[in-house]
Amino acid sequence: MAGVDLFADAVASEEELRSIYEDPKANARAKEISGVDELAREFIACSSMVFVASFGADGRCDATPRGGPPGFVSVLDSGDVVIPDATGNRRLDTFRNVVATGRVGLVFIIPGRGQTLRVNGRACVSVRAELLAGLTAVGNPPRAALVVRPEEVFTHCPKAFVRSRVWQPESWLDASAQPDPAVIAQAHIGDPGLTVEDVRQDQIDSLRYRLA
Repeated sequence: MAGVDLFADAVASEEELRSIYEDPKANARAKEISGVDELAREFIACSSMVFVASFGADGRCDATPRGGPPGFVSVLDSGDVVIPDATGNRRLDTFRNVVATGRVGLVFIIPGRGQTLRVNGRACVSVRAELLAGLTAVGNPPRAALVVRPEEVFTHCPKAFVRSRVWQPESWLDASAQPDPAVIAQAHIGDPGLTVEDVRQDQIDSLRYRLA
């Protein structure tokens, strides 16, 4: 495929897509609800990992994982979903996108379970003190929180997890067959004065001292 521009003849319309795929089954259409009901609330309370997808004013997209103990994501009485910001790299990719466009997509994961929960909707960044004071599941009250007002909520089938065998340790690649995280980071940073061991130690220190 060298030299071939795969964007040149790419699918360009929903009509063309529908000519390739069958229509979704009735249940796939019907399962979408417009807010967090009690069952979705229970799912979120059991989730220790959520992936947040956002996009900026320039159309550039970002997806990032957020994790904590089950229940670290709150669902308020209003139905708004609140994700506390934890110590990170301070790039603020998600927050910058939300401030610019006000929308996100979420995928909640429960370890060991194939079914996920998708939540899409409006979003904002809140620094309201009384809200942040109650968000201590991953450490001290955060500086800010992501607030999502759901518009689309639905469960997603477990086929991706079945195919990937992601919850089956016997299927995991041995660490020796994987790229070294420190080597990747050092290469991407591109600073000739920064050694792989410098990066490795910083990664260790980040988890040891800067997790909360």
